[in-house]
Amino acid sequence: MTRVKGGSRPHLRHKKVLKLGKGKRGAYHRLFKRANEAMLHSLWYAYRDRRNRKRDFRGLWIQRINAGVRAHGLTYSQFMGGLKKAGIELDRKVLSDLAIREPDAFAALVEQARAARGTAPSFGGSTPG
Repeated sequence: MTRVKGGSRPHLRHKKVLKLGKGKRGAYHRLFKRANEAMLHSLWYAYRDRRNRKRDFRGLWIQRINAGVRAHGLTYSQFMGGLKKAGIELDRKVLSDLAIREPDAFAALVEQARAARGTAPSFGGSTPG
């Protein structure tokens, strides 16, 4: 029986995997088997982290909104509840951007949320007496 060599197909596949392994250290950019393992892991991490990025950004936006709102004497949950009662439908990404780039517009939103909740401004601290 004649010997069957690998041929060009596996060679091309190996080259593709080794190309994806560029930048890795040690055997992970030299040897096909190790490069293939690294490639599979990196593709899985990329898939997973595309979903985690959405989670991380939502948390960041909430932190920024909370910081902006506390400067006006409300908490994040009070502010979001007031916006909902006032019928203002802005997402957290936009609210976060307003808190950073347009403090005057954000202050107006805080006042609208406060009016919808029917609360007076409170800046913490103890009451005299």
